[in-house]
Amino acid sequence: MDSILIMNLLLVALLIGLTAFFVGSEFAVVKVRMSRVDQLIAEGNKTAVVAKKLIADLDYYLSACQLGITVTALGLGWLGKPTVERLLYPLFENFGVPTSVSTVVSFAVAFSLVTFLHVVVGELAPKTLAIQFAEKMTLLIARPLYWFGKLMYPLIWTLNGSARVLLRMFGVQPASHEQAHSEEELKIIMTQSFESGEINQTELSYMENIFTFDERVARDIMIPRVQIVTLSNSMSKEEIISVLDEHQYTRYPVTEDGDKDNILGFVNVKEMLTNFAAGRAGEMKDFLHELPLIHEVTSLQDALLKMQEEQVHIALVIDEYGGTAGIITMEDILEEIVGEIRDEFDADEVEDIQEIETDLFHINGLVLLTDIEHQFGIIFDEKDDIDTIGGWMQVMLQDLEDDEEQHIKHGENIWTVLEMENHQVKQVGLQLHALTNQHQQS
Repeated sequence: MDSILIMNLLLVALLIGLTAFFVGSEFAVVKVRMSRVDQLIAEGNKTAVVAKKLIADLDYYLSACQLGITVTALGLGWLGKPTVERLLYPLFENFGVPTSVSTVVSFAVAFSLVTFLHVVVGELAPKTLAIQFAEKMTLLIARPLYWFGKLMYPLIWTLNGSARVLLRMFGVQPASHEQAHSEEELKIIMTQSFESGEINQTELSYMENIFTFDERVARDIMIPRVQIVTLSNSMSKEEIISVLDEHQYTRYPVTEDGDKDNILGFVNVKEMLTNFAAGRAGEMKDFLHELPLIHEVTSLQDALLKMQEEQVHIALVIDEYGGTAGIITMEDILEEIVGEIRDEFDADEVEDIQEIETDLFHINGLVLLTDIEHQFGIIFDEKDDIDTIGGWMQVMLQDLEDDEEQHIKHGENIWTVLEMENHQVKQVGLQLHALTNQHQQS
């Protein structure tokens, strides 16, 4: 075997290797996650810095990969088939195969072999590796591809410019490869991460709560006016201690003579009882703190920021007429993200939605219609501006009486008023599929 043939074989192997490099590079830089590259940079990985440059200028470096793939493919076509044919000629001569036949057969064999090596070794194998090990492949090819792009800059710039001119002739404006994920796409990604075991159920719940957090307003989670426990500036010390003993809250709004539309501020029980225990004299006004005002349609995000800025854990929610709609606490807001927060005084609390038996639930009247729709797949068409299930029941049953149990048939389900107080529906019962089951039994 002469030296020229050996040289040609080495060049063929090199061209196939370069094809594999450029194909792997193309898929790796597209597949790798920028967030992971940023994390590697934060950890001090210098190669990741180069990789980020590739991803940041993706259009340019994809063009570099395409240039490399095209040049190596042309080189294989020009060099590969003649080299293989030259290897086969002596074999055909030994068997006495006519020249006309050997030329056709050697071309077919050479074409098939070079095509096989080019497709399998040069393209399919590196593509699979790049998709499966995108991060490792990106770090491996980052520096060589970066310098190849720098060396070929004039040619790549010319080719890219020509492509843009051609596209503009057809009215197409080249777009950036940079893109952001929509909220729905992020939810799908999180669900897939949970299903693959990358995150657990708690982490998934936290992130889902974050997305719904900015959709809710103070009215959705506030303690309504009728349920606010207040202190009055006219109460005696004994009356104050009686209220504190009964409810065991940390902070209480203070009203002017019991008027919930005239709230003077709030008191911190710890501060007030410490003074009482020490025997220090003091009036209610001495313990008053300013109570921030939040409109009932203020987003929870803005409410949280305001409470953080003013360094308070409670705020007054007002309606469009300036009256008291309710109060909201820092704990209420945080529970929207992390779930129910309970302490030693919450032992008697029950879940807002309790499963009594199969398909039978007792639901707090303050539970949002959107939460019920999400949990049970029920659609409330007649909800208009109503937020809670208790409010919906009141609208659907205009003649509710405190001592009378009434039912609403809605779809396949039956809703029942279980508890009322001062014309407010506090507890409802839900019997799922009740009407369907009755129909089947009949």
